[in-house]
Amino acid sequence: MIWAYPDFKLLIILAGAFALGYLFYISRFWLINRRLKVEKRRLLTKLILRTSYFILFLIAFAGPSIGTSTKEVKEEGKDIFLAIDLSQSMNATDIGPSRLQRIKFELKELIKNFPSDRIGLIIFSSEAYMQCPLTFDQNVIQLYLDGLNTGLVPNAGTDLSGPLRMALDRFVSDVSPEVKSKSVVLISDGEDFGGEYEDVAASLAEAGIKVFSLGIGTDAGSSIPRGNGVVIDPNTGRPAETRLDRDALQKIAIETGGRYFEISDVSQEVSDLIGNLERLEGGTIGTRQVEASSNKYFYFLLAGLILSVLDMILPIKTIKL
Repeated sequence: MIWAYPDFKLLIILAGAFALGYLFYISRFWLINRRLKVEKRRLLTKLILRTSYFILFLIAFAGPSIGTSTKEVKEEGKDIFLAIDLSQSMNATDIGPSRLQRIKFELKELIKNFPSDRIGLIIFSSEAYMQCPLTFDQNVIQLYLDGLNTGLVPNAGTDLSGPLRMALDRFVSDVSPEVKSKSVVLISDGEDFGGEYEDVAASLAEAGIKVFSLGIGTDAGSSIPRGNGVVIDPNTGRPAETRLDRDALQKIAIETGGRYFEISDVSQEVSDLIGNLERLEGGTIGTRQVEASSNKYFYFLLAGLILSVLDMILPIKTIKL
């Protein structure tokens, strides 16, 4: 027998509470035994009856599973591209330990929620590169995430249209026979210097590809570390400041039917992002038979309920005047 909720410590506590309560109940009759006659046999009957259905309730609560049953499970697949901004501003420390390090941590947790889905990785700054094509191998994705740094791409500003166009091209050229949901998770601080994302966002929407934007940074912003110093703004000669710019990320998400999420000093919405991705309807990529234990709690619960009803309606007197 397999127990669905094997918290035997809790069951022992409940059983102990019942025993103490019933002992107190019985002791009340013995204390007034001088003036009232206790029917010992009938009292014993009540004790056996009540103990029996309480034990049945405890067994039902533990969820006994007896035997197994075979069920057919549909495997649904989604295709998800993670597009990660690797511009110098992602080294900013307004989100500790840095924006990029925080993103790497969050994405490692995110992909664990999609074990049966294909995930790809695109990195970008002023240009976009396919770091890892769509794959079911989560270990490969984890390795690529470990190696992310801002030195992997040219840093002449950030162009949000590049990774979106690359994801669109890959999705359109995909010859996989299965019908799957397709989406892009666009991760950036939002400082776009390309200004050409409107057209590609419209194309994504037309193809039914949703973009879920994840902005990272704060309104206060911070300087951008570089080596032992900071990045200097050539126009002012002072340390460059980077702040979260939500506008472009929000517009892209709205245009494609997705949503905007944020990691900042006031919002931590990665769990909401995961929930939205999980609710996407993936296409069926196969079925498989699995053995599942057959939970029989209902029979114990029903038996306990019947005995408790009998306890209430049967004329078993415990006190005789």
